[in-house]
Amino acid sequence: MRNRVRELRSSRGLSQGQLGTALGVSRQTVNAIETERYTPSLPLALSIAKFFEVSVEEMFHVEGSRAGE
Repeated sequence: MRNRVRELRSSRGLSQGQLGTALGVSRQTVNAIETERYTPSLPLALSIAKFFEVSVEEMFHVEGSRAGE
């Protein structure tokens, strides 16, 4: 599953630790999500999308698939 977490975090000038604190998770969790070694739970994915003010679909997508297909 691909995501835009690193891109959006960097564009806001946030460290992984700062984002983790805002989301209630560790810096290591943010790193694992960004490097696609960890797929967040639905509640965490919703929190991330809400934090960045984008939809979950804009934040996360499955490689090679499109919504509605």
